[in-house]
Amino acid sequence: MFISTAPQNRATPPTQDLFDAIEGLKKEMNAVVLAHYYQEPDIQDVADYIGDSLGLSQQAAQTQADVIVFAGVHFMAETAKILNPDKLVLLPDLNAGCSLADTCPPDQFAAFKAQYPDHLVVSYINCSAEIKAMSDIICTSSNAVKIIQQIPPEQPIIFAPDRNLGRYVAAQTGRDLVLWQGSCMVHETFSERRLVQLMMEYPHAEVVAHPECEEPVLRHAHFIGSTTALLNYVQRRELDQFIVVTEPGIIHQMEKQVPHKLFIPAPGLNNCACNECPHMRLNTLEKLYLAMQNRTPEITMPEAIRVAALKPIQRMLAMSV
Repeated sequence: MFISTAPQNRATPPTQDLFDAIEGLKKEMNAVVLAHYYQEPDIQDVADYIGDSLGLSQQAAQTQADVIVFAGVHFMAETAKILNPDKLVLLPDLNAGCSLADTCPPDQFAAFKAQYPDHLVVSYINCSAEIKAMSDIICTSSNAVKIIQQIPPEQPIIFAPDRNLGRYVAAQTGRDLVLWQGSCMVHETFSERRLVQLMMEYPHAEVVAHPECEEPVLRHAHFIGSTTALLNYVQRRELDQFIVVTEPGIIHQMEKQVPHKLFIPAPGLNNCACNECPHMRLNTLEKLYLAMQNRTPEITMPEAIRVAALKPIQRMLAMSV
């Protein structure tokens, strides 16, 4: 990650309505606020667009704003900067990283890639700009199956960095993928035993799960999909109870769209709050306001990395139409 670390030197006015203040700054700066579904409810409510990684990438590619305020984690803000080199891209908290991206260090991945010189590299968007620069095509959980299906069957493929998503995609496509052994700390916390207990407690509920979860958990899911796919599924189903096996931030949007339905977050291990992404939750409404007010922290990166990373992202966007 390449970022400036200029200090935030203004305090949030204690009596100011932050929602109004942020709306005012949007107009003043010609700024757009993009937020992931896993952000806290206040941030989702003030955002101009809420989505998963594919939708956020598409919005970042299309925006006419001068400033992009990215309420998410650093790889998302990096993607926005890769697509918009001349725009100011702000991330409310510099420490909002990604456990999955951290499991794929660039030097180790370069050595791994060198072992398979004839393989195409398809990387999940949850990776650093350096990994994107070493990739041929980027994908998200929304389009990973579609992307792999468009690659000729005789072409061998490395899939990185998430092994669980890779296994799911391989099963859906029948492709033999070489998997980098990375994983998301949140989606690996879900326990099959505790999920089964929850299913017994709510026998009429359907289980909806993200494909980053481990295979024993996915076996119990009635529907598997990206965060956007999960949101769409619970809206169109006539059932009124769902056990949600992903980061529980998505439940805010589910409850807004279908408030008469019950959404039960699948618990993490040992009654902890491990089902919440600690990186996503570092962003707050106050930090978002301060980032806009102070125009920092800004995402930057070397131009060579940006240009190399842009190509596989553009391929993804073209293949996702």
